[in-house]
Amino acid sequence: MESEFQRLPSVDRLLSEERIKQLQESYPRVLVVDLIRQCLERERLSIASGKPCPSLDEIVESVCAQAWALSHPSLRPVINATGVILHTNLGRAPLSQEAIVAMDATAKGYCNLEFDLDSGTRGSRHSHIEHILCQLTGAEAALVVNNNASAVLLALTALARKKEVIVSRGQAVEIGGGFRIPEVMRQSGAKLVEVGTTNCTYLADYEQAINPRTAALIRVHSSNFKLLGFTYSVTLEELVALGHRYHLPVFDDLGSGCLLDTTKFGLDPEPMVQQSIALGVELALFSGDKLLGGPQAGIIVGKKHIIDKLKRHPLVRAVRIDKIRLAGLSATLIHYLENEAVIKVPVWRMLSTPLEEIEKRARLYAQALASSARIIEGESMIGGGSLPGGTLPTRLLALGGQGKRKNKDLAQAIAQRLRCQEPPIVGRISDNLLLLDPRSVLPEEDETVLESLCSVIADLGHPY
Repeated sequence: MESEFQRLPSVDRLLSEERIKQLQESYPRVLVVDLIRQCLERERLSIASGKPCPSLDEIVESVCAQAWALSHPSLRPVINATGVILHTNLGRAPLSQEAIVAMDATAKGYCNLEFDLDSGTRGSRHSHIEHILCQLTGAEAALVVNNNASAVLLALTALARKKEVIVSRGQAVEIGGGFRIPEVMRQSGAKLVEVGTTNCTYLADYEQAINPRTAALIRVHSSNFKLLGFTYSVTLEELVALGHRYHLPVFDDLGSGCLLDTTKFGLDPEPMVQQSIALGVELALFSGDKLLGGPQAGIIVGKKHIIDKLKRHPLVRAVRIDKIRLAGLSATLIHYLENEAVIKVPVWRMLSTPLEEIEKRARLYAQALASSARIIEGESMIGGGSLPGGTLPTRLLALGGQGKRKNKDLAQAIAQRLRCQEPPIVGRISDNLLLLDPRSVLPEEDETVLESLCSVIADLGHPY
C-alpha cells in the first residue's frame, strides 16, 4: 500500500505543471525550484505529524501562493477605525500631506543631506532641523536620531557610561512590546540607581543617593499607566534645583513629546517640551511619531555643550535618522511654527474634532447600511504611551448583537471581512459588537469605509 510520503510529487513532476511553468516566466528557475523544495519539506513534516498528503493541485497552489507573497509587499496601508489614535500596531501617527510631499520629494533623487550648498563643502544633517527645534522649544541645541529609545541610549552612553544615573523607582517602567526603560539604560553601560518606592519618591531619596560616581538625575514619563491613591513625586523644578546644587545634569525622558497644551482639548495635562527646557533641564528627549504627529524619530533638545558631546560620540552614526524621515519631521515641525498643527497634523485634527462632527459621520455610516446598525456612546483612546488613561468621548457604529453566540460570530465575521478589503479596515470588538470609531478615521477615508461596509454586509447577507 502506497504511503502518504510516496504520494508526494517530485520536484521534476511539479516543474512540469502548467502553472509552475508560468511561474518560471516571471521568476528565476532557481527560485521556483527552491520554493518547491520548501513546500515539499513542509508537507513531509505535516505527514510525519499524522496528516494526509495534499493533492497535486493543493501543492501547486501553495507554491504559487508563496511566489506571489514574495513579490507583493506585506506592509500595506490600513484604515484605523479602532478609536485608538496613536495605535502602535498600526504605525502610530499618520502624517500631514505636507510631510508626505516633503518625504516624496526627498526620496525621488539626491538631496543636500550632508552638503552645504553655500560653501560647496560637506555639511551636517543636523543643520536641517536643529534651528526649528530650538525655535519651538527654547533649547540651545538639538539632535535627531532614529527613535526615542536610541535617544536615551545615546545620551546615557555618551554621558554616564560606567557611572550612576538616579531615577525614581516608580518611573522604572515597561512600555509596549516588553520594552523596559531600566534595560535600555543598562545597555548604555550606566548603572541605574532606583530610589524611593513605587508610589512615593521624595527629594531626600534622590539627595541621599548622590555620590561621586553619580553622572545624572533622570525623570521618565510614566507612558501608558498612572498611579492613583497615596502617591508622591518630586516636581521637575525641584529635581532641577537639586541637580544645580550638586552640579549634576537632569535628563527628562518625555516619551511622547508634546508641543501643545492638551488641556485645551479636554484631556489631562501632558508634559510639554518647552516647559522642561524653561525649567532648566540639560536634556529633554521625546518621540517624533506620537503626539508630535510626525515620522518615527528620537529628538534630543537641551544645552549646547551637552548636545555637542552627543554629536561627537561614535554611537550617533549608528542611530542617526535617514533623509526621508528627516524631511517629514521638518515639514511636521513647520506646522507648529506656523501655528497650524491643529488643522494640518492628523493626530491633532482627530483630537480636536467636535463630538457633534463625530456623531454626524457615524450616522452617515449607519444610514448607508440601511439596517439595524446602531450608534452608541463610547471613548476614543489616545494610545502610543501618551496621556495614560486619557480618553475622549466619541460615537461608535456598532454592528452585531449582544449576549448571543451567533451575534458574536457575526461581529467576528464582519471584522474579518473588513480586514480583507482593499485597503483593510480595522475595528475593535467589545461585548459581541464590532465597533467602528470615526474619530481615528481620516475624513477623506469615509467614502472608502462606506463602500466596504456595504459590500461586506451584502456579501454576508445577514439581517442584523
